Amino acid sequence: MGGKKLMKEVRLFFSSSNQFAYGLKIGRKINAIKARLASIERKANTFGFMVRDRPLDTSFMTKKRQQTHSFVPKDKIIGRDDDKAALLKLVLEFESEENVYIIPIVGFGGLGKTALAQFVYNDEMVKNHFELMMWVCVSDVFDVKLIVENIIESATGQAPDQNLKMEQLQKQLREKIGGKKYLLVLDDIWNEERENWVSLKELLIDGAKGSRIIVTTRSFKVAKITGKCQPHVLKGLSDYDAWSLFKEIAFEQRYADSTDSAFVEIGQQILKRCGGVPLVIRTIASTLSYKETEKDWRSFKDNELAKISQNEGNILPTLKLSYDHLPAYLKRCFAYCRLYPKDYEIDVQTLVQFWVAQGFVKQSNETRSLQETGFGYFKELVERSFFQEVIKERHLNMTCKMHDLMHDLAEFVAGKESGIVDSNSSASEVDEKCRHMSINDDSLIPLFKGKKLRTLLLFANEGYQDKRDEIWHFIISNYRCLRVLKLYNFEFTTIPLSIHKLKHLRYLDLSRNNLMILPKSICKIQNLKVLKLDQCRWLKELPKKIEKLVNLTHLTCSECKSLTHMPRGIGKLTSLEELSMFVVDRDGSHDGADLSELSGLNNLRGQLRIKNLRFVKNAKEKFKTPILKGKQHLESLVLEWNGDNDDDDNKLLEDLQPHPNLKKLHIHEWGGDAKFPSWLSLITNLVDINIWGPNKFKYLPSVAQLPCLQNLTIRDCSELEYMDDNSSKGSQ
Repeated sequence: MGGKKLMKEVRLFFSSSNQFAYGLKIGRKINAIKARLASIERKANTFGFMVRDRPLDTSFMTKKRQQTHSFVPKDKIIGRDDDKAALLKLVLEFESEENVYIIPIVGFGGLGKTALAQFVYNDEMVKNHFELMMWVCVSDVFDVKLIVENIIESATGQAPDQNLKMEQLQKQLREKIGGKKYLLVLDDIWNEERENWVSLKELLIDGAKGSRIIVTTRSFKVAKITGKCQPHVLKGLSDYDAWSLFKEIAFEQRYADSTDSAFVEIGQQILKRCGGVPLVIRTIASTLSYKETEKDWRSFKDNELAKISQNEGNILPTLKLSYDHLPAYLKRCFAYCRLYPKDYEIDVQTLVQFWVAQGFVKQSNETRSLQETGFGYFKELVERSFFQEVIKERHLNMTCKMHDLMHDLAEFVAGKESGIVDSNSSASEVDEKCRHMSINDDSLIPLFKGKKLRTLLLFANEGYQDKRDEIWHFIISNYRCLRVLKLYNFEFTTIPLSIHKLKHLRYLDLSRNNLMILPKSICKIQNLKVLKLDQCRWLKELPKKIEKLVNLTHLTCSECKSLTHMPRGIGKLTSLEELSMFVVDRDGSHDGADLSELSGLNNLRGQLRIKNLRFVKNAKEKFKTPILKGKQHLESLVLEWNGDNDDDDNKLLEDLQPHPNLKKLHIHEWGGDAKFPSWLSLITNLVDINIWGPNKFKYLPSVAQLPCLQNLTIRDCSELEYMDDNSSKGSQ
């Protein structure tokens, strides 16, 4: 292994990495693919297939969305009185600076956006308020010329000449609406290109003051580009209204059953599955209206209900319409979410890391990291109503959930490529070609024999823990293509040296295990981007030679309370975007990384916690370059001295000046004297300051120069006398 150059070349030639042999092998595969493509082209020519001139993602959707119209019987709308009242205020009473005011209605498929717009459109007060009323169903293709033709037809009752040019059409439109107070409903808009919208809007602004345009859409992004008005977000029906709608349809032919306690009980259990979505309620209730007996209803609840959202009926195709309109890169990301159990609280950062590990996220801008680009993907899906309950929590984390129906859609579109295994039977049903799998019982892992698995997530651990080594051996032997491996709370104490054979691994989560040490071989997995070791409370050290993990972007070891130091060379991991904790070596006996190694990690984001700062020696002479000042992306900084005071503490804290972009600063048990660091007033974006003792603070400098500050927490600072209101004293 340690031979000269010629010996290495000979060894490489006879190894499996021989580039000449690899080239021959791949060359044959490429030729086979080219031959297949040529065959497809010949067949296409034989049948006279035409080349499309429209995007593949949307070209086939026109036939799936029926044209909507403005009329709906009043008694068909249930539970939307409050929504109607809110919209009527915007339509009739709100005084806008603009002549034409645009009101977006947003919600996912099946909630009743069109029905609500019809409800408002047909109100007598609305009819009497406007001189001209028009309704146009836009749907998938945002063709300005076609939309203008449809608006003219709605306004005049007669379709314009098909041979007219755009110039002639726009004149007709402006003549028709110019100076008139009009109401226009543009139903079901998908276009997210601002330029396309602006080109249409410019033709509609000649209406008289008080004119309104109501836009219905599934996308918050569409709502944002169409108007300045806060969109009216449509939600599911209340329990009372949902039951009213269900009862009206399910018991339509049999009024007596509506008071039968058995039918009511089963019906309410079924209703819980509908999520308050009118379309779902109508579809299921309609199905039940044809079932005569209590036994039929119970059988439906226990057997068919779990499958109804996967039938090609009225539910999934409506929601799938949203999916069909996604760009290809978002389709893969959404389908991947099928791996989460229903109602699971999804950590957004982790989800994006999964997407990056699978290669779903492509670098669009050199200044943006893959993680930032992936988060942009997530925001796009939120804007299109694919996620709900998005919450930003403490420590900069963000979580979200998927509606049950959206989860059904993800399962439907993922097909056999992804699967959740929670029993022996479901394990046997997983296709061998499955690429992504989540399991809630580690004993089920050996039941899946597929060799192409790219994701293995373990969401719970209820299996046979006495066979951990066997499980590891099985994973490493069979799942060599893994990109993502999550073995959270597995309770193992060691990792086999052979883990380096998972050479494609990009994401590895070993959090909350009883590890004391990691094998050096883990540093051979050079594709690894994310290594999570949180809550491994017995872990004493990270592997040496960690600098070999040149692609590592996230290294987390929060609450690893036994960690004694950081490995020397960690400062060479310049791609790191997250380092949750840096532990200063207590006595230097471990040959650990010096604090100065942090100076080169200027891509760090999120939160950084530095522990054992009291063990930094010779701080007065040591730091020639700024340690934290260049970390412009860092949002939260926690500095912990953890113990006795030291003469160097004043100088050290001064040297730990962060970048002005910092938002949260926590200082724990600093042993300095009354002089607080002079840089505090320069960190003008601070939102949160947390100071914990014991310490020797006599006073705090003024915070009047910190305009963003919202929280100031001071705890166990027994020598603190006052807060200085004169910033000049802070330098005394």
